[in-house]
Amino acid sequence: MAFVTIEVKLPIRIKKKTKVFISCCPSLDITTQGNTEDEAKRNLAEAIKLFLITCFEKGTLDSVLKRCGFTAIDKSVKLPKDHRFITVPLPFMVKSHRQTLCHA
Repeated sequence: MAFVTIEVKLPIRIKKKTKVFISCCPSLDITTQGNTEDEAKRNLAEAIKLFLITCFEKGTLDSVLKRCGFTAIDKSVKLPKDHRFITVPLPFMVKSHRQTLCHA
């Protein structure tokens, strides 16, 4: 078995409300909260991870990302400096295969 981590970097927003911090990822329409800004960010990272892994397991990740407006790009794009981003690691396990060729 091999373990692989894919990292997803997404724009986020965090706002202070009366007693809590509200964090959201507009790209995926996911919102969470926390008592502190760090807690709100951690909760958002966990919610994004669980959402994407569940979509992958159900076989709906491609269609969900397309419905959210995601498209593949051919070249590297510079991230805007006026945005906040969160990097979410997605862990996967890959069964080892004997001498099989990559079909990419």
